[in-house]
Amino acid sequence: MEKRTVKFFSEGSRIEGDLFLPDGIKSGEQRPGIVLCQGFTGIRALILPDYAKVFVDAGFVVLTFDYRGWGPSEGPKWRLVPFEQVDDIRNALTFLEAQPQVDPERLGVWGTSYGGGHAPYVAGVDTRVKAVVGQVGYDAAERLFLSCLTYSQRMELVRKLAEDRRQRVLEGAGERVGPLEMLRDSQTRAFTEQAFKGAPPRRMADLSWDTIEKAFDYRPIDVVERISPRPLLLIGARDDAPCPIEGYEKLYERAREPKKLVVLPITHYEIYSGKWFEESSRLACQWFARHLN
Repeated sequence: MEKRTVKFFSEGSRIEGDLFLPDGIKSGEQRPGIVLCQGFTGIRALILPDYAKVFVDAGFVVLTFDYRGWGPSEGPKWRLVPFEQVDDIRNALTFLEAQPQVDPERLGVWGTSYGGGHAPYVAGVDTRVKAVVGQVGYDAAERLFLSCLTYSQRMELVRKLAEDRRQRVLEGAGERVGPLEMLRDSQTRAFTEQAFKGAPPRRMADLSWDTIEKAFDYRPIDVVERISPRPLLLIGARDDAPCPIEGYEKLYERAREPKKLVVLPITHYEIYSGKWFEESSRLACQWFARHLN
């Protein structure tokens, strides 16, 4: 496997990514290509290389990248707007299809967590995607922020968003808060604390409240019907707290054939290690091999 650091532009911002090439590609040969989409506040160095290796070992060309404002990619730091990330993914597809080792008629998209909503959304609006896999995602992004809140907490959040929106408009900037103040479920908190145990504090937590406000308008379920006749695979987690399985069940119901929903007996973050990583990557790899080869 060969790994190349690459750069391309998304709406004027320089994006940095990694292009993974399988061994044995002959001169002039073109393989199917897959873009991998990271989750909430994620960077390409985390999680994605493990899945990239599985796909590359199966013969696919793979592109990972950092969204605008994340990692070394240009753009306003720590800005997280789903529709802007969708544009980044579509521009990543354009870069990937321009590579001489890639067949532009055989492009796939894979996404996890927040990217598990992005992948079906992109496939719904971009017909260049010929096969799509989403895992531990959602039907509408508001689920990530509302599912674990009580009614009174939801009303307080709505009030806070309105207050912060007014402050941004009248004063030029609102408050900035950490991701764990937005994703309040116990699974996310436990995973984050364990993942960075003993590590220096991460200065990536300065999100704006409009991260949630913009998410309220983001609904992959509104475009999922448009994926058909291209194939959609959803891999959900039965005991998922940040992305309750009901979201993928509704997304699956709205989607048209060909489609498949697999529900694993795990929590959200268990999918990234051990046998559940092996199972989720195997399912995705088989899906792409069946529909892109």
